[in-house]
Order: sequence, then structure tokens, then C-alpha cells
Amino acid sequence: MARSRTPVHVSFYDQISRNKRKSFFLILAIFIVFLVLGYVISFAFSPGYFFIIMIISIIISIFYIWISYYNSDKIAIASVHAHLARGSEYKEYHSVVEGLTVASGLPMPKLYVMKSPQINAFASGRDPNHAVICVTKGALDKLDRDELEGVLAHEMSHIANYDIRFMTIASVMVGMIAIVSEIFLRSLWFGGGGDDNKGNAIFIIIGIALAILAPIVVQLVQLAVSRRREYIADANAVKFTRYPGGLIHALKKIKNDSVADKKVPKAVAPMFFANPFRDLGSTHPPIEKRIEVLEMM
Repeated sequence: MARSRTPVHVSFYDQISRNKRKSFFLILAIFIVFLVLGYVISFAFSPGYFFIIMIISIIISIFYIWISYYNSDKIAIASVHAHLARGSEYKEYHSVVEGLTVASGLPMPKLYVMKSPQINAFASGRDPNHAVICVTKGALDKLDRDELEGVLAHEMSHIANYDIRFMTIASVMVGMIAIVSEIFLRSLWFGGGGDDNKGNAIFIIIGIALAILAPIVVQLVQLAVSRRREYIADANAVKFTRYPGGLIHALKKIKNDSVADKKVPKAVAPMFFANPFRDLGSTHPPIEKRIEVLEMM
């Protein structure tokens, strides 16, 4: 006689801690790739040569990301053509977020609406005092209050966890590896290998392989980091609302919603509650898996 399986219960605290640990080790993996790449290049040429490359890559990467980071809220809102959600026009939207600020202890973010029939939302801003939340018109029209609260709690979680800052650090490191790889490969193309480095041919070959593979590997790791942060935000949303049902039902509606929004710029797509393109996008975990995890809480 087959035994019935006892449902597994997962505490949202355990889920948050587990995914934070995984996020840390994924970031550590990116840093290790950077060190290995630098180590090989320093042997292929000289430590001084790698030091120059590293300084150039850090300056370029940090300068680019710094501008994006400090203006992330403005860039995101402008890119999707969202408009400010006034309290007199969007009373329920404001009411739900105000309730979540009490539950989370966060300041009230600026609220925006974008004209899209798709059910979706995103949060942006470099810290809780400069945060914005944007929802689609489709989310306001198709979700009931509990479902909307679940989605907005998820976005408030991104703000509480400083996810924009965390992903910015990942982006800086990924950008540095890409720039180091590019400079190294171009230096070989223009004769950087030189006669003095013939004895280091093996390191040059290894360096070429790493310079080609490292940017691909760290981008995959960055996507994995993004997926971990989504799980953390889901678990934190349950912490704020104490009701996983709202978020579960919202995800089920999104799963069955065939509307895709191709007008969303790909650069901001990873910020959304669900992948706006309805494709295999690796920045988000599968909706089915998110629902499965939430049902265990």
C-alpha cells in the first residue's frame, strides 16, 4: 500500500537565508574567475601588464555602472514611458503600498503606472529613500487586492534587500572581466605577445581560452544570482504579508496570461516581477518553480 507523501513545509526565514548564502557564493565565483583570469594573464605577459589592464577595466566599468546606478530609477521609469500614479486616481494602489511600508518599515516609494495590458511590475532606485515602484495597467485591472499586495510586497522586498545595489556589484565585476578579456585578446591581435613571451606560450593559450569563456561563464553566474534574488523577494513578500496565497494566485494569473509586451527595453527586463517577453529568459526562475516553493511556505 503506497504511503501518502507528507507536504514539506519551508519557513520563509529559511528560504531567505538559503538564497542569500547562494547569492554570496555566486558572487564569490565571479570574483574567483576574475582572479584566475588575471593570474594567467600576468604569467602570459607580466604582472605589470595585467595591473595596467585591471586599472583600465575598473575605471571604465565603475564609471559606466556608477552613472546607471545613481540614475537607475529615472532611467527605468523613462524607458517604459510610465507616469506618476496620483493617490486620487489610484487609491487602492497607494493603500496597498502604504500598508506594506508599515509591515516592512520602509519609507513610501514613488508610485508609477505604465500603459501595458500585461500583468507585471518592477522596483528601482539605489536605496529605500530613492525607490520607485511601477506597475502595469494590466496588473491593476486583472489582479484582486490580495494578488496585487503579493506582487507589490515582492517589489518592496527588492527595495528592502538593496537588490539594485547587489546586482550593480555583480554587473561591475562582470564588466571588469569582459573588459580585461577584450583588452587581452586585442593585445595579442596587435602583437602584444612579443618575442619575450614565447616561453609563456602555454599561459597565452590558457589565457585565450579563459578570455573567451570567462565572460560567458560569469554572465551565466550573474543570471543565476538574479534568479536567487527573485526567490528571496518571493520569500520576503510572504514575510511582509503573512499570506503566500496572494502571490501564488498572481503568479498563476501571469502564467495563464498570454499577453507579451515587446515594447519593454531588454536592458530593464530583468527588473520586472515576471519576464515581460514570455520566453525562456534566464533572469527569472520558472513561474511553476516559484509557485511550488511558495506553496511549501
